[in-house]
Formats: sequence, C-alpha cells, structure tokens
Amino acid sequence: MIELPALAVLGLAGYRATQLAVHDSILDSVRDRIYAWHARRPESAARTAVITLISCVYCMGWWLSGALLATWLLATGEWDGAPLLVHGVEWLAVAGLAVLLNRWDDTRKAGEA
Repeated sequence: MIELPALAVLGLAGYRATQLAVHDSILDSVRDRIYAWHARRPESAARTAVITLISCVYCMGWWLSGALLATWLLATGEWDGAPLLVHGVEWLAVAGLAVLLNRWDDTRKAGEA
C-alpha cells in the first residue's frame, strides 16, 4: 500500500494534471481542435463523450489520477505488492485528493470574482 507522503504527492500531481488538461492555456489549441471536431458532428455520442471528458475536472481528474497512480505503481515496483482492490482504493484516494484541491481552487476563484 502507498504511504501517505507518496499519496499526497500523487494527489497534488493529479490536481495539477487536471488543471493542465481542462483549463491551462498551453492546451487551448488542442481543446479548440477537439471542439471543432465535435462541431462537425454534434449528434455523435462518442464526440460528445470526449467533450464531456475534456471539459469536466471530475471526469478528467479521475482518469488522470488513475494514470498517474498506475505509472507510480509500475515505476516503483509496487504493482504486484498489493491486491487489485487495494489499488482501487488508492485510486479513489488520489482522485479524491485531486478533486478536493480542484474544488478548493474553484471556490477560491469564485470568491475573487
């Protein structure tokens, strides 16, 4: 099982990756191309699902947190050290921390407006 400091780092990384994917201007051109792709066939359920994924901090955060966790577990050799159910709970913990940070950030920004 992952120790708390590593879990905290993964949660922070999940938050930052989510901000990068959903909000940061460095990926605006990529998101703009995806929105244009969707606009060509807005009735497409698959294209709508992609738009939902890239615009939702909760959706994107979940998958990015899972990818970060899997990378961490494989890179540190901890993948085989615990049952899959434990890794599922770790995924929930990493994604939960990332979402709490995103929620705090959104609330802080709303207070400034």
